[in-house]
Amino acid sequence: MPFGEYTITLQDVAYQLGLPVDGRYVNGCLTDFQIYIEGGRPAWVWFQELLGVIPPPSQVQKFVVNCTWFHESFGECPAGADEETVRRFARAYIMILLGTQLFADKSGNRIHIRWLPYVARLEEMGTYSWGSAALAWLYRCMCRVANRHVVKLAGPLQLLQSWIFWRFPRFRPAGYDTYSWLLASRWSGYNPSDGEKGPRVQNWRLRIDMLQARDFIWMPYNSPKVLQVVHPEVLEPRHTAMWRSVTSLIYFAVIEWHQIDRVLPQFGGVQPRPQRALNIDFLMSKDGRGSDRWFPSALQFWHLHWESRADHVLWFDVVADPGPSHEFLEW
Repeated sequence: MPFGEYTITLQDVAYQLGLPVDGRYVNGCLTDFQIYIEGGRPAWVWFQELLGVIPPPSQVQKFVVNCTWFHESFGECPAGADEETVRRFARAYIMILLGTQLFADKSGNRIHIRWLPYVARLEEMGTYSWGSAALAWLYRCMCRVANRHVVKLAGPLQLLQSWIFWRFPRFRPAGYDTYSWLLASRWSGYNPSDGEKGPRVQNWRLRIDMLQARDFIWMPYNSPKVLQVVHPEVLEPRHTAMWRSVTSLIYFAVIEWHQIDRVLPQFGGVQPRPQRALNIDFLMSKDGRGSDRWFPSALQFWHLHWESRADHVLWFDVVADPGPSHEFLEW
């Protein structure tokens, strides 16, 4: 692009979705899930203990439950419900939110019961870095959709769409001038008209080809209108430091890299020519089926890197007019 490289970062996740970016990584065992649940109890026994009901076999596919059943069973908490009933509905709501919004698959209507260990302890839900997990999943989904035979995109697509609208004014729908928190809610009423659903691929490709350096906003969150609505907790140093940390992003078996050293203008810095990047090829191999497999030592490496993320925060001079250096653009 004429303005250099850019990407979605933890800063965008924090502003757009209000998710915590600091905390414990979201991880767990998905192999032999039926014997994973604490105490050795079958997963569905624990499901019934936590939610008070078990889905019928017609609504279950291995460890995935149809979202329709969740909505029908937990659509509205009954009036006068006791505390335990409220907690069960809260667990179901969180599982719906995680399974269909932040970590949705391409079907968009299935919820994996991998979330049982998390909703079992509601008081600890806020201690996890849901922002980094959501970003890791979005990175992985965007990588997969680039494959030739993949036609659908999974992941937190509301984050992707809102990020595009905030960063690219030319792609932004008209008439959405109200700022509110969360920032992604600015476009909540947006629905493309039938006129916009024509030959969209060709139209968008042409628009992208015609982009100029002035067509990308490096720092949209510095606007006074944004600062008036942003939640103060998002701006706490323990969170803002993570935005500038070059570290791993972990979501179960998905591990991606937060390469903000490649997009410094998004944080007010000037992008120099990249230095030698971390070589991670040695951490991966291919199994007999051709899929990626991580060595135990590699998993330990990424987990340790997340634990030491505060040691990998970049410090650089913030300037009034950030952007790539001439050396970078020539490179």
